[in-house]
Amino acid sequence: MRILQADVTANTVDDKALLKRFKLFGPPGMVFFSASAAGLVSHKVIGYQAPGEFLASLDRAAIP
Repeated sequence: MRILQADVTANTVDDKALLKRFKLFGPPGMVFFSASAAGLVSHKVIGYQAPGEFLASLDRAAIP
């Protein structure tokens, strides 16, 4: 798994375009992409999650 972080807290035009592209409302949000289909969103996490819930989300995102 590779991690790419985008800081969209400045709320610039580019930040808004990035959020819109991935149908996110703002931070925190994570988008996971399928390894076999570049650009295909396989899983998404929006908003805060408690540690156990977040680990479960990571497990679901890792399932092909």
